[in-house]
Amino acid sequence: MRGKRTVVLSGAGASAESGIRTFRDHDGLWESHRIEDVATPQAWRSNPELVWGFYQARRRQLREVKPNHAHEALARLADEVNEMTLITQNVDDLHERGGSRQVIHMHGQLVTLRCQGSGRSEIRMEPGDFGDEFLSCSCCATPQRLRPDIVWFGETPMHMETIYRAVDACDVFVVVGSSGHVYPAADLVRIARANGAHTVLVNAEAPINIDSFDEVHIGKAGVVLPDLVEAWLSESC
Repeated sequence: MRGKRTVVLSGAGASAESGIRTFRDHDGLWESHRIEDVATPQAWRSNPELVWGFYQARRRQLREVKPNHAHEALARLADEVNEMTLITQNVDDLHERGGSRQVIHMHGQLVTLRCQGSGRSEIRMEPGDFGDEFLSCSCCATPQRLRPDIVWFGETPMHMETIYRAVDACDVFVVVGSSGHVYPAADLVRIARANGAHTVLVNAEAPINIDSFDEVHIGKAGVVLPDLVEAWLSESC
């Protein structure tokens, strides 16, 4: 794999082993909230206090969790292969804290907040940034309210041109901890395979798009991925 162009897509399963709550239960609720109430632009307009509180709780949780072996294995893989693009559906910063230097967050990030006026994002992780009161930006002459820097349902994922270019050109496409339910992320494996890439899955259970993978490894990413990375790099020597 060292000389091949590799793309990795990570999903909620990669962070769940660190204690990050995946929010959505089997009944479709996110911690007793309907998705429509906390994860849409309409929800932000109609009840910003609820949405703000929901994501502030997510942001506070970042200070309680640590990267797991899956994050560390992917960082090692990136250091060893010729060209690797790491795309994540996750909004936490565990890939970065696990050693990955370049991560594409297609659904936004919790460590940043976005100005409603300018659209600019700024890192807000100081102790005073985690309360229930709304925060204001530092980019406008008249400070504007900050919103979660998250792609909500009904909004376009970030960096899609960069993502599609990488997927179109890759030789190997690896999915780690993704259920295959959320689009357009779930469709990337189909695009990669159509362009001749070898597709690999590492997931705790079979996703709904399992037929799109040439190679399947069922198990926890933190357990399975380190050994896989060792094997991939050994085969490439």
